[in-house]
Amino acid sequence: MRRRTFLAATTATAAASLTGIRTASAATDRTLRLPAPTGPWSVGTTTRALTDTGRTDPWNGAPNRELALTVYYPAAVTTGYQRAPQLAPAAAEVFKGLDAGLLHPELPKSGVDWAATLTHSYVDAPALPGRRPTLVYSPGGADPRTIGTSLAEDLASHGYVVITVDHPGEASEVVFPDGRLRVIEISPDVQTDPVQSQLMMDTRFADLRFVLDQLPSLHSAVDTRRVGVYGHSAGGATAAVSLQHRLVRASVNLEGYLDTLTGELYDIPKKPLLLAGTDGFRDARFDRAWSAVISQGGPVRRVELSDANHWIWTDYAAFASQLQSAGLMTETDRDKLVGASTCAVPVVRRLVRKFFDQNLTFRG
Repeated sequence: MRRRTFLAATTATAAASLTGIRTASAATDRTLRLPAPTGPWSVGTTTRALTDTGRTDPWNGAPNRELALTVYYPAAVTTGYQRAPQLAPAAAEVFKGLDAGLLHPELPKSGVDWAATLTHSYVDAPALPGRRPTLVYSPGGADPRTIGTSLAEDLASHGYVVITVDHPGEASEVVFPDGRLRVIEISPDVQTDPVQSQLMMDTRFADLRFVLDQLPSLHSAVDTRRVGVYGHSAGGATAAVSLQHRLVRASVNLEGYLDTLTGELYDIPKKPLLLAGTDGFRDARFDRAWSAVISQGGPVRRVELSDANHWIWTDYAAFASQLQSAGLMTETDRDKLVGASTCAVPVVRRLVRKFFDQNLTFRG
């Protein structure tokens, strides 16, 4: 994406969001559905904010680095509690003008009410008693944490506490628990400029370290003896590097590069690591870096999904078929986004859950 187009679209979308503009056709736009969790437990959810007073925000110059998180957990009861929306109204306004059709040109620019999708999680529902194995999720570059909802909910329904983390300034849109909206500020030069790219990744690594340090305060069900991290794309690299943290026992890298733009391999400890990729997004850089990590030894496993593409690891895997059926996405665009696989959601869910079940000594 060209820099001028990217920045102009970001500014225009942010202005529309902050003034609360809604399109007149929203009432007739299609509502997309997230797939239901498959585990035995209902899911509760709550949002959290963290402030790292020891870091300046690199993207807006604020004296403190603020983070927004969502916590999913097995719920004891959900009667009387409301299901959470996937996107808050302000976030949906940004999403439909920035993510849909611009950051992700395969998505339709109109015809979808992005604010109408409900999760299967109940806001502030009481948690089941006891501590649970805990997972932290880092999304892909420019993607918000909300686009990883389906997998997080499914893991929670199987007994995990799952904490999804936004990287403000880099994510397309972030809504904090107090309602504040922050839109993307990072330049697209980050994709080609080694200095900007390294700053982005270093910021992500620091974000995750801070969240991991604060885990006990985020929810009473967190078990710091059984912690894993997973992430998509840039979040996958973040997950792999997070193995450096003393609490992290295992990580899943969902198609993230493990080296810098200059070819320097990230320092990844020899702990259980799953490297999961697709045949539609595989390239020489993946093969070079992933093979180098594997050659260092340790419990590293590599898998590849066929008939798949880069965003199969996200909620777009569930949305693409609905959009195609509604005539809002072509078969070609679906293949570019998530691939042709018709069983993406269950395959990804089983792959990630089985890995953590095995490596976090899971107990229900």
